[in-house]
Amino acid sequence: MSNRLIKRKMGDSSPRFFSFSKNLLFFSRIRRLLRFKTARKSCVVLDRFEKAKPEEEMEERKEEGIDGGIEDGCIVLQRSVKLLHFGDLKDKDAAAREIKRLAKEDLRTRKSLAALGVIPTLVSMLDSEVSEQRRLAVQVLIELANGTYTNKALMVEAGILAKLPQLVSTRDPSSKQELAILLLSLSSLASTQFPFPSLEFLPFLIEVHDSDVNDETRAACLATVYNFSTILDHAGALVSSGAVGTLLRLVSEKESSERALMTLGNLVVTMAGKKAMENDPMVPKVLIETITWEEKPRCQELAAYMLMILSHRSRAQREKMAQLGVVPVLLEVALLGSPLAQKRAVKILQLFKDERQMKVGAHSGPQTGRLMIGSPVNEKDALEGKIAIKKMVKQSLDKNMELIMKRANAPSDCSKLKGLVVSSSSKSLPY
Repeated sequence: MSNRLIKRKMGDSSPRFFSFSKNLLFFSRIRRLLRFKTARKSCVVLDRFEKAKPEEEMEERKEEGIDGGIEDGCIVLQRSVKLLHFGDLKDKDAAAREIKRLAKEDLRTRKSLAALGVIPTLVSMLDSEVSEQRRLAVQVLIELANGTYTNKALMVEAGILAKLPQLVSTRDPSSKQELAILLLSLSSLASTQFPFPSLEFLPFLIEVHDSDVNDETRAACLATVYNFSTILDHAGALVSSGAVGTLLRLVSEKESSERALMTLGNLVVTMAGKKAMENDPMVPKVLIETITWEEKPRCQELAAYMLMILSHRSRAQREKMAQLGVVPVLLEVALLGSPLAQKRAVKILQLFKDERQMKVGAHSGPQTGRLMIGSPVNEKDALEGKIAIKKMVKQSLDKNMELIMKRANAPSDCSKLKGLVVSSSSKSLPY
């Protein structure tokens, strides 16, 4: 019976017509899926029998049992999808478990299940009052999201992000881990610039590091925060969720330091992220400590990158760094660090050098418009002052070089290198 005849008999505005049309659309999708699989199976079987030899006919008959298994699998899929859509609470649970098993098989099955409309139904199960049903829905969605951006986008469009905040209050460590894995899977959409309508679940990702969970859950949450930080528009939401303070604490833990530094590197280029880091009492101390990690050159590079951004056009940050002794540390990195770390250390040292020249320039040379009080300085006194300054610079260089060579475990006989530095002026340094 065509839709036109159905409309004549039941009327366009009849609720029964809409319900009947929905069922008809569902069964037509099932019929198309079965036709496609049957046609594909027939082509494979025909090609196999055309190439078979007479002595192999018995083996081909044995393999017909596999084809029967394919038909049984299609029947199971059809029944499970139907029960998920139209069954009662008990039927939905059984169907969800069967769909979870089917989704583990291959990517084609996961895409077929999504085409049959199971994702919106599973997302709606997250509103269930039964905690076990909500957890089962999360587990099935994790399997359906595996390896396919389309299924993840369908979950977001079905409103899964708005339903997650009510799930993060669970105290079960296993449920938290499953929720963290699902969020990590969905956050991979950030690499495609997919728009996320809601970020209300971000506090869960931040607070989980202070709760009693395993390392895998913490790692999943940290990776999720990093994925969201790659979109600059999310910086404000991450900062307001307290991400900067948590990430700075994670920098001190060498297992998570690199990912935490990468996330902070994405935030520091934004106004909100840079301001939050400048106001945090752990900055710049924790970053200066990090660039001394010779065994982790990637962390050195990331820490130097953030110090370079924080010190640029910020006299207050440069003064903090100078008080914490950043110059000798930067000298060491400039000589012994990785090529990228050396380049960034030299840029930071150049900022300190430019600031020093500005300070000296403001108090040296002829000063016009000033009233000179006292006797003018003669040439002898000026020469003695220059000699004293050079002597102080050489002593400072000696001390810094001894510290650098000691940290680098260099041989004690470094008189040649030391003499080279002593005989050079401050202009010969890389900064």
